[in-house]
Amino acid sequence: MRAVVLERPGAAVTVESLELDAPRAGEVLVRMEASGVCHSDLHVRDGDWVRPGPIVLGHEGAGVVEALGPGVEGLRVGDRVVLSWYYPCGRCRACRQRSEWLCTGSQSIHHVGVDGTPRVHRTDGTPVMSYLSIGTMAERMVVPAAAAIPIPAGVAPEAAALIGCCVTTGVGAVLKTAGVPAGAAVAVYGLGGVGLSVVMGAVVAGASTIVAIDRIGAKLDLARELGATHTVLATDATATTTAVRGATGGRGPDFAFEAIGLAATIEQAVEVLPPGGTAVLVGLTPFGVRASFEVFPFVDGSRRILGSNYGAAVAAVDFPRYAELHLAGRLPIDRLVQRRISIDEIEDAFAAMRRGEHARQVIVFAEG
Repeated sequence: MRAVVLERPGAAVTVESLELDAPRAGEVLVRMEASGVCHSDLHVRDGDWVRPGPIVLGHEGAGVVEALGPGVEGLRVGDRVVLSWYYPCGRCRACRQRSEWLCTGSQSIHHVGVDGTPRVHRTDGTPVMSYLSIGTMAERMVVPAAAAIPIPAGVAPEAAALIGCCVTTGVGAVLKTAGVPAGAAVAVYGLGGVGLSVVMGAVVAGASTIVAIDRIGAKLDLARELGATHTVLATDATATTTAVRGATGGRGPDFAFEAIGLAATIEQAVEVLPPGGTAVLVGLTPFGVRASFEVFPFVDGSRRILGSNYGAAVAAVDFPRYAELHLAGRLPIDRLVQRRISIDEIEDAFAAMRRGEHARQVIVFAEG
């Protein structure tokens, strides 16, 4: 199978023909239909997050089950599945408490199969890791069965792939991490796939005011189409904060979501809060980044900061739920897909992402 391989952090990726082992106990073989190009992949490619190489990139994908390893239950050959980039071990304390996004026993962070060894290798026998154990930028991949979540029929592959990361991360941050109530005022800093998913989640939650903030006008337009009630073209921090407060009646948003992962916008999300407000940090920064805020008004105003990892996802429950919301017309995930590419166009896609172009780019794989 052909796959996108990163040899070392900071190097250009290559598309290679690799060999793939058969699924072992607790694993399935998936023929990939689509893989999103996420900013996390760019962090790894550019060396912001150092990962072992060689490694097959991609962690936002959907496909069809082609084979089952020994002992796999609940999946059948032919099932269409969305892949979770943080599959649960099912045994640790977090998993037993149904907080699977906090699992401490997953092999995902080691980028290997269920038994701790890789399933991909080069023709000379060199082992190749699979990013977060699913390596979705490949024509086929062996993945943990617990990472393969069946979804309802009728969801297009490109939309299904996005449920695997940006949609669950953004929508879940609103509905699960923050528990935004109907009538709340919400601000969203950064309108990539995750930020726009926060906007869609705020619509589902019934927020009365949704302020979308970005430096690119086309993304503001899309946010409006997805349900934002106000938009702010980001300039300097003071002007942006003033504009966001103005859009919320001068008070500031009840919930400010930061979906970029920049110290400057994290600090703005805290600064803009009214007393009792909550900043929800969704975007992931490069390693080592720190942000700061003035402590007295933060404590005096009983403000809060929440970290939101993967939208507090319990994938087996949430993926089908978001798919059903999409089919019902309440989560227009397909609107996020602004560019469809082949696997050979991945470096160009990364370059476009650095320029801030497109809500989401998706690799579409040919059937067969």
